[in-house]
Amino acid sequence: MDYTNEPHGVFFMIDNKSFYASVESVERGLNPLRSVLVVMSEADNTGSGLVLAASPQAKKRFGISNVSRQYEVPVTPALMVVPPRMNLYIEKNIAINQIFRSFVADEDCYPYSIDESILDMTHSWHLFGPTPLAVARTIQRTVRHKLGLYTTVGIGENPIQAKLALDLFAKHDHDLIGQLTYTTMATKVWPLTDLTKIWSIGRRTAIHLQHLGIHSMQDLALIDPYELQQAMGIIGTQLFALAWGIDRSQLHEVVTPQDKSWGNSQVLPRDYLKQGEIELVLREIATQVTARMRRHYQKAGCVSLGIGFAHAAAQTDGRSGFSHSLRIEPTASSYELINHLLTLFRGAWAGQAIRHIAVSVSHLVPDTGLQLNLFQDPERQLKNMRFERVLDQVRRRFGTTALFPASSLLPGGTMLARAGLVGGHNGGNSYD
Repeated sequence: MDYTNEPHGVFFMIDNKSFYASVESVERGLNPLRSVLVVMSEADNTGSGLVLAASPQAKKRFGISNVSRQYEVPVTPALMVVPPRMNLYIEKNIAINQIFRSFVADEDCYPYSIDESILDMTHSWHLFGPTPLAVARTIQRTVRHKLGLYTTVGIGENPIQAKLALDLFAKHDHDLIGQLTYTTMATKVWPLTDLTKIWSIGRRTAIHLQHLGIHSMQDLALIDPYELQQAMGIIGTQLFALAWGIDRSQLHEVVTPQDKSWGNSQVLPRDYLKQGEIELVLREIATQVTARMRRHYQKAGCVSLGIGFAHAAAQTDGRSGFSHSLRIEPTASSYELINHLLTLFRGAWAGQAIRHIAVSVSHLVPDTGLQLNLFQDPERQLKNMRFERVLDQVRRRFGTTALFPASSLLPGGTMLARAGLVGGHNGGNSYD
């Protein structure tokens, strides 16, 4: 591969190690690398809580991961279990990125998630040290000194190399730093045979690649790229570039998606078996999604529903859930969209216990007016539209719980309980 014309820069991908658990440890005067602590959301007597973050020692000593359930977490005085405080984590994320911006221009700092950021150090690293490695260590020390948090740094000549260096090497390095270049891809990355450890390659993609005779990153790099593209489309081209460490993206360029969508999802607080309770939550989620869409004066021409089964139901059924979409006449009516979603649900659900519901609307068009249905009372259609607009205005001004359907008070409703959450979890302001 001739890398001469590929972008050659200096990029840092920085991860805040076990972020939520580390923040909670520091708040309690504990060392994040030595504390034995997990942050658990919605812990209750049913064992349905979800581990959002576990400290390195909790993972090492008890085998806990960031997707463990409450029933998988041992009850022992040696393990501290605390609720999430999302507002605190957001505050710390802002503080961390402010530190990063003392090393790069504002436009060269790209928050990737609440615990990861990409820094384009191409034009500024030489101001802070003799080598990019030395600068990475300076950033680590600065964050550690000011906030008490440990950071992991992947260094590459482009963003994808920095991400691979972070995930594959930095997180397992004593100094929490990993490096990749075009010339080291073959020696460091190609020997890997567990393709699911590679960013952007999930289980299904790995299985597809194995069916094509690709069992390692070297196999992926040396396959005929035209054959891979024919088998997998544009994804095949992207994976081939990934194996060679090629990334031509320009982070400063704003990408506008061709088909924007609105959506929301919920992990339910327990297994839902009753159809009425499931449909109640589905209605609540759909109402939130359509209100967001109307706020941007749009209509949806497609509705999508995703259902995730509870663990036991998935084991019995052989599927993790189902997802279906339906093309419709563009509408902004919550009533119509909810009816379409209920049709999708009732046509596919066979009584399995449900733990996850996702709703989205897409194929958006401008909402320039109401298209009347000749088979319905026009006055009723106009009243329904005005009613939804008034509800939207009241909720925007006074909050989502200012007006809500009485059905949300029934068993199974989640809207009221979730109204004060941040990112789906407790905002929290104390240890309680």
